[in-house]
Amino acid sequence: MFKTLKFSVLLGVLLWAVFVIYVVHAETRFNIGHSPTTEQIAGWDIDIRPDGFGLPEGSGSVESGEILYEEKCASCHGVFGEGEDRWPVIAGGIGTLKEEKPEKTVGSYWPYVSTLWDYIHRAMPFLQPQSLTDNEVYALTAYVLYLNDQVDDDFVLTKHNLPTITLPNEKGFFIDPRPEVLNSRCMTNCLTTEQVSSWSAADLGVTPVGHLSNLVPAASQDSSESDEENALAMDTYKKACIICHDAGVAGAPILGDKKDWQQREEKGIEVLYQNALNGYLGEKGYMPAKGGNLSLTDESVKAAVDYMLSEGDID
Repeated sequence: MFKTLKFSVLLGVLLWAVFVIYVVHAETRFNIGHSPTTEQIAGWDIDIRPDGFGLPEGSGSVESGEILYEEKCASCHGVFGEGEDRWPVIAGGIGTLKEEKPEKTVGSYWPYVSTLWDYIHRAMPFLQPQSLTDNEVYALTAYVLYLNDQVDDDFVLTKHNLPTITLPNEKGFFIDPRPEVLNSRCMTNCLTTEQVSSWSAADLGVTPVGHLSNLVPAASQDSSESDEENALAMDTYKKACIICHDAGVAGAPILGDKKDWQQREEKGIEVLYQNALNGYLGEKGYMPAKGGNLSLTDESVKAAVDYMLSEGDID
């Protein structure tokens, strides 16, 4: 009896000590971060479920989607969704998944229309993500469905009929029954920081740019520029600039367009340098820092800017 009482008292003391520690730590603040606002949460909470939960009100027709697609999507995904160069093919390929080289498109492989709506809304168009209105997203989704023969040319997509559309490969997806296996991490023969940062998508052939330019223009010859400087400018242009500046992607001034570059030149060369080095968000487009290739040196980026100005006869 005495032992039981003694144990109960000891347990009570321990629980009280834990409670006191919890309260003390709960009241301790480290002044790191802050509670998210309702607006901030809403900005991140944009995912869409297959049953349509999360979709906003709105609508878009195949007809209006075709106009938007030609303006914002065709340069990479092709006029009929066939994909330019190695940009993703998004139409066709139905019935090819069992073939040696399956064509994984929205119509042949994707399980849900909600995924298509969500991806266009979240990540498209390239370099201008989340710039589309909800109605434009509905219209583009409708047109991509039309390219995949899933809807008719007079179809209008809405919040209410989107969840009712069943894609051909929906049943091809299922919960993986295999158990999770946790393996030890390999920490040998790792690449150095220098090796990783020196990789270029253009050098590796990962980023397709052939559809944007069949021929990179020769660098302007100027007696004040050395062959080494010209080579540096051209190499940088091909690595980080050509994909946008040869086709005007994301509002980028097109190489050789005097009017386009005259407007930029008026800001001053130092401003252009800083925009190219640090990135720039304007009313009509977005410039990633160093063209998205942070391994480039400041010298090479400035050389590329000088080259593009010279091609527009701006000096």
